This record gives sequence, structure tokens and C-alpha cells, in this order.
Amino acid sequence: MIFGCAGTPRNGEAIPVHETFTIESRQLDEARIINVWVPDQELSDSLPLPVMYMADGGIEEDFPHIAQTFSALIKAKKIPPFMLVGIENTQRRRDLTGFTKVEKDKEVAPVVGGSAKFRAFINEELMPEIQRKYRTTDKKGILGESLSGLFVMETFFLQPEMFDYYIAFDPSLWWNDHSLVRTASAHLAKLPTEPKVLWFAGANTADIFPYTRLLAKILENEPPANLTWMYSDEPEEAHSTIFKATKEKALTWTLTRNH
Repeated sequence: MIFGCAGTPRNGEAIPVHETFTIESRQLDEARIINVWVPDQELSDSLPLPVMYMADGGIEEDFPHIAQTFSALIKAKKIPPFMLVGIENTQRRRDLTGFTKVEKDKEVAPVVGGSAKFRAFINEELMPEIQRKYRTTDKKGILGESLSGLFVMETFFLQPEMFDYYIAFDPSLWWNDHSLVRTASAHLAKLPTEPKVLWFAGANTADIFPYTRLLAKILENEPPANLTWMYSDEPEEAHSTIFKATKEKALTWTLTRNH
């Protein structure tokens, strides 16, 4: 297990103290690097913690700034203590996309459509390993932006039982001719009885905001009784800015919802 050092610069951002381990995945047939951040005050108390998972979770990806945001919000008592688990990418566009029948979609990478295997890796391999290594509660969340946001939304619709909290920033809902939005009503009707929390946001991205807004309309018209949800329309933000611009309010709203 490797320990990161606070104060190491990454594009001007400090890398928080964290733990890193490698897991050999049968589902993905490769080794995956996992970064884990735990709030300082919980290190000595050893209290069980809920867990937030994220793709794009490498040290050269979004893990440092999300860990710093969790730290600041926890210290300010704006959210309860959470553990953050970041999954470093290998073939990002393979792992975060589902099936598509649209030929243009298939041009984004040599291999696409691996989200089912990536989800199985998280569910069957990573989660048990986190539970083995750390003291955790049964509460879990997942967050992501862009294609990672697409993966968050796909998981919410296809395997909603995996997580309690879902957070998606400018999710790439255009994928496969916006099939997740087109089939949203059918999936919402099949949500499990356990309460779920969903927060998602749309920037001024031309091929995304029509579908985030449409999904919000569907949720308004067909609100599932067991779902607490919020759509944050962000027309002043770009695809490249929305993650950092809205992450604090996303976490604060989502993680303070009562089940």
C-alpha cells in the first residue's frame, strides 16, 4: 500500500494524504489502481464510514480536487464524514460507455461498450475489497462528470440497487441516440423500494443540455415516490467548468438528504 503526501503539486492542487493499492480484476482482465482518502478525524476514531466511489479517480485525474472538497465540507460540517474511493483510468472510453448502435459513437475510441464489465468490477471486486480493508457503513454513492456522468446515470437506471447516492455533472446523455433518456420512464417505474438520491447538472453543452433538461421534465411529470432528486441547470457553465463550479453544492445537497 502506497501513501500519498500532502502538498505535492498537481496543476496547482495539493494532493491529499491518501492510500493507494492495486487490485487484479477478473472482470476487466487487468490491474487497476485505487486511491482511497479518509477524513483525518476519522483516522483516529476508526468509525465506520459511508463510501463515495468515482471513476476518473487517478492522482493525475479528478481525485485530488474532489478529496480536497470533501475535506473542506466535512471540516465545515456541511456534509457528514465520507470515505472517497477513486478508480484510476486505463481505457476510459471503454469502461464508461455502454452499448451503442450509433456508428459515430463508436469512433470515440478503439473499444467502447465496456460499462457492464466495469460496473461488475466495482460491484463484485472493488466493493468487497474496500469492505475488507476499511470499516464502512452500508451507505454508498457514486459521482462522475461527462462520460463518467453517463456511467453514473446508466448505473442509476440499470442497477439502481448498487448505490444510495448518484451525482452526475454534465452527463453525456447523447450516447446511443440518448437511449437512457428515451427509456427513462420504463426504468423509473422499476426503481427498488429503497430510497435513492439523484443530483445531476447540465452546462451549456449543445449535445447534452437538451437531454438533461428533458430528463428533468420526465422526473417532474413522473416522480418516483422513493426518489429524492435535483436537477441543476447551469447555462453559464461550460462542459470544462461545471465540475468544479458545482461540486460543493452537489455534495452538500446530496449527502444531507435524509433517507
